[in-house]
Amino acid sequence: VQLQAYGGGLVQAGGSLRLSCAASGRTSGSYALGWFRQAPGKERDFVATISGSGGTTYYADSVKGRFTISRDNAKNMMYLQMNSLKPEDSAVYYCAGRVRPYPYTDRSEYYYWGQGTLVTVSS
Repeated sequence: VQLQAYGGGLVQAGGSLRLSCAASGRTSGSYALGWFRQAPGKERDFVATISGSGGTTYYADSVKGRFTISRDNAKNMMYLQMNSLKPEDSAVYYCAGRVRPYPYTDRSEYYYWGQGTLVTVSS
C-alpha cells in the first residue's frame, strides 16, 4: 500500500484543518488506517485510527471531541478533520496502514507509512 498525506499548513489556534491521505496498491477496506503525529524532539504518537469498513474508530484522549477520522473506500481516501486546534497540536502528521482491517492504537502494528504533512498552530 502506498500512502500520501497532504493538507497541512499554518492555522491560528481555534481554527480548523482537514488532512487527507490517498491510498493505493490494495483493495480499500481490507486494511485499517491511522493518523500519527510527531513534534520536534518527541516520539511519534497515535492520533486516530479507523477500521477497514470505517465502522470503528479510536482517538487519543488529547484529540477526542476535536478531531474526526473518516474514510471513503470508493475513493481510496482517508481524512482527519481537525477542529479547535491548539498550539500543542503542531507536528508532522503521518498516515499509516495496517495489514489487517482491525484498528490498533500501537504504531508498531502499522506496516505502511506515508510521508508526513506539517501542521503548525500559532497562538
